[in-house]
Amino acid sequence: MNKQFIDGSWCDAEGGGRWDVIDPATEEVIANVPYGGAADANRAIDAAHRAFGAWRALTAYERAAFLVRAGELMRARADQLGELTVRESGKPKAEAVREWQIAGDLFEFFAEEGKRVAGYTIPSRVATKRMLVLKEPIGVVGVITAWNFPAYNPARAIAAALGAGCTVVVRPAELTPLSAMAMVAILDEVGLPRGVIALVNGEPGPMGQAMLDHAELRKLSFTGSVAVGKLLMDGASRTMTRLSLELGGNAPVLVLPDVDVEAVAKSAVAARFRNAGQVCVSPQRFFVPKQQLKAFEEVVVEETRKLPVGSGLDPTTRIGPLISARHRDRVESLISSAAASGAKLRTGGKRPQRAGFFLEPTVLGDVTPTTPAFADEVFGPLFAMTSFDQLDDAIAAANGTRYGLAAYVFTNDLAAAMRAYERLEFGMIGVNEWAPHATEAPFSGRKDSGIGHECGREGLYDNLETKLVSFGNVK
Repeated sequence: MNKQFIDGSWCDAEGGGRWDVIDPATEEVIANVPYGGAADANRAIDAAHRAFGAWRALTAYERAAFLVRAGELMRARADQLGELTVRESGKPKAEAVREWQIAGDLFEFFAEEGKRVAGYTIPSRVATKRMLVLKEPIGVVGVITAWNFPAYNPARAIAAALGAGCTVVVRPAELTPLSAMAMVAILDEVGLPRGVIALVNGEPGPMGQAMLDHAELRKLSFTGSVAVGKLLMDGASRTMTRLSLELGGNAPVLVLPDVDVEAVAKSAVAARFRNAGQVCVSPQRFFVPKQQLKAFEEVVVEETRKLPVGSGLDPTTRIGPLISARHRDRVESLISSAAASGAKLRTGGKRPQRAGFFLEPTVLGDVTPTTPAFADEVFGPLFAMTSFDQLDDAIAAANGTRYGLAAYVFTNDLAAAMRAYERLEFGMIGVNEWAPHATEAPFSGRKDSGIGHECGREGLYDNLETKLVSFGNVK
């Protein structure tokens, strides 16, 4: 149901505001949804706070039953849910269907992980003293998600919080709210108690501020830009709201001389252009040995030219549209500025003659590391590479960014791999693979890429408080 969900009921925004959801592949309106503000967020938080006591009082096994059933429904309906995600985000359907399958996995994982939350006792140096450490749910958790993964982003935060015994208020990205609405509808369908989950949709600033200001919202999980993340940190400093921030990245790739250059180049194209490059862990800054750069670039150009561009509903499509005209304009400006500064446009860079926010997958050669198309987070279908002579130089250049989310190393030399991953200043390192993340593994960044964790047991524990109980005068 394309509405807000507050205190167990589907509803419109208090002020009557509305928002058109646009299909980025056609530029047509596909839904008209409520668009509220601070009042809606406050009402949802109030309801979640009222529901918190009863939800936390359930056993982890009782809470898990709801989450497992929800995960099963997400996987069973992944095909139709994936089509909904394609319509609002533009990504190829195979990617969208897989996203919903992973969303189901996340709910199942945190259902089971919640059963393993355990405290411990501390041996005391005083004979008459006993100490017990407990883990308790933090309370109401606010979730603000990004548009690039409309199902995965909400799922990893919502499932972790619910599994920990918290209640949740989620505000999906206004560009892609339909997947989150479908997810909340499934949670309602499986009988999640009233008020435990809420969904609000509306103005980012007022809703985010309401979450920071409300005394009963104890944690805010945000996926989005560095600029907004820093604003939230400023606000949280005044209210002592715990934060979990996933703020994007600019992932380096170190291709060492001992690898099969052609094989790595082919796989790099598939990885770089997934979701049209709109992936926070997407490999972006490719460092290739000088003597192998030409061969690497030739394969990249050849493979990129093979990628079909079109609607995500077409099963042959590999590159869908960008999320909006504004975002497409930004990526185009990075390409044009790089070309003006001396980079060579090897392929792509044009808008296909069709409706939708499409941009051809693009390859730039002769790029200097300081070029914004290389040094800044692109978040679009742009492949850029540069050369290096020594591994230590490549590591230093890779670390020369304020981002610290993911990095990649390709080599058959174990010692070189260890040297690289030990010195790379990133939260996740992929060695000879493009997916250094998993439902059961911590997803986290460093520096401007954020704080806190998603996924894995760390994602669950970020929603828990630690309490010490100390008994004295025990005889």
